[in-house]
Amino acid sequence: MTARRGARPLLIAVGFAVTLVATYVAVAGVDLHEARDALGDSNLLWLAPSGALLAAALVLRALRWWSLFHLDHRPSLRAVTRALFVGLFFNSILPARAGEVARVITLHRRTATPRAETLGTVVVERLFDVLALLFLLFASYPLLPEIEWLRKAALFGAAVVAAAIVLVYVVVRYDERAIGWLLSPLRRLPVAGVAERLEHAAANATRGLVALREPRVALEAMALTLASWILLALSCWILLQAFSLQLPVVAGLLVLITINLSMILPSGPAALGVFEAATVVALQAFDVPRAEALSYALVLHLLNLAPFLVIGAALLGPAALRRRPHDVSSELDATPPPR
Repeated sequence: MTARRGARPLLIAVGFAVTLVATYVAVAGVDLHEARDALGDSNLLWLAPSGALLAAALVLRALRWWSLFHLDHRPSLRAVTRALFVGLFFNSILPARAGEVARVITLHRRTATPRAETLGTVVVERLFDVLALLFLLFASYPLLPEIEWLRKAALFGAAVVAAAIVLVYVVVRYDERAIGWLLSPLRRLPVAGVAERLEHAAANATRGLVALREPRVALEAMALTLASWILLALSCWILLQAFSLQLPVVAGLLVLITINLSMILPSGPAALGVFEAATVVALQAFDVPRAEALSYALVLHLLNLAPFLVIGAALLGPAALRRRPHDVSSELDATPPPR
C-alpha cells in the first residue's frame, strides 16, 4: 500500500505532463478566432443522432462486461451497468484512469463479487478492446490515406497480438497455477494470512478470465466489442456532419482508433488534451484545417464526457457532488485486499 501511494504522485505528474504536451500539440498553429468561428457555424443538431449511437454503444459495452463473468457467478446486468457508469464518472474527474478501480469496488460493494474476479474481467475487456481496434485498423487500412504513423501502429499491433497469444496460451495451459506463480513474490511479505489471500485471489482472478478459456464466451464478447466500436465510429463520423466536413465513414473510424490508442498513455482527468490532440492528428490525414479539427474535437469530447458526469453523479447521489477528488482517491486506497 505504501509503495502504491508513493508511485501515485509520480504517475499523476507524468499524466499531467502528457496532458500539457498533448494540449500544445492540439492548439499549436491554430487560429483561435477561426476555431471559434467554426464552432459558431456548426450545426449542433447532429449531436442528437451522434449521442444516440453513443448510448447504444454503451449498452453493448455493459452487455460485453456482463458476459465476461462466469455464468455461475454472474452479477445482475443492472449492477454491472451501474458500476460501469460509476467507473466512467471517476475516469472523468480523476487522473490515471482511476475509474477502473472504482467500478471494481462499486460492483463488489453492491453484489459481493470478488474484486480479483472483477479485475480479471476488466483486464480481458482491455485486451479485447485493443484487439478489436487493431482489427478495425487493419481492415480499413486500404481505405485510409497514406499516414506515416499508421505503420508504427501496425507494428505496435503486431506486438500486442503476439503478447495476447502468449497470454491466452499461458492462461489456458496453466490456468490458476499461472496466476499463482505471478503472485508468488507477494507470499514473502511478513503479513499473516497472505498466502491464503493470494490463493483466494488467484482462484477468483481465474474465474474472471473465463473468456480466455471458453471460445463461446470469447466470441460473444468480441462480437459485442466490435459492434460497440463500430457504433462509436459512426457516432464520431455523424458529428463530423455538424461541421460540414464531407469525409468518408472511415474518417470517423480513424478518429476513434487514434483517440483510444493514445489513451494508453497516462493523462489527466478525462484525458483532457490527449483527446483533442489525437482528434486533430487523425483529421490532419484528411486535410481538415486545424481550427475546424480542434472545434470538432472539443464538441466530440464534450459529448463523450457530459453524460458520464451527469449519470455518474446521479447514481452516486448528492454526496458525490460535495466530495473532492482526493477524498475519493483516499477511499480507493482504503479498500481492504481481496478476501
